[in-house]
Amino acid sequence: MEQKIHQGRNVKRFREMLNIKQEALAYDLGEDWNQKKISMLEQKDIIEESLLKQISAILKIPVEAFQNFDEEKAVNVIANTFGIMLALEIQIRHSTLIQLKKSKNYTKKKLLYLSAC
Repeated sequence: MEQKIHQGRNVKRFREMLNIKQEALAYDLGEDWNQKKISMLEQKDIIEESLLKQISAILKIPVEAFQNFDEEKAVNVIANTFGIMLALEIQIRHSTLIQLKKSKNYTKKKLLYLSAC
């Protein structure tokens, strides 16, 4: 069965990944826009091409991403993104622990704190 592309949901996904609030997107789209209109836009299956182009320019995301990004791909991209971020965070903490141990400028309390994070 073919997945249906929901352009409004894709706008929301990318906006949230970029940590941009609905109010900020509304502001960038112009004075005719507000948070409620963005919320309604994100519920639409299909968004007019000219509006998608504006949103694309603001979020710096290709128009095609909004038009072709299906539910399954979105879940995979988000899962991979957070997986990579978590792996990097663990690697950074591990490197910090090693550096602290090598410098001998640490306390057991510091090590316990960093190990628990």
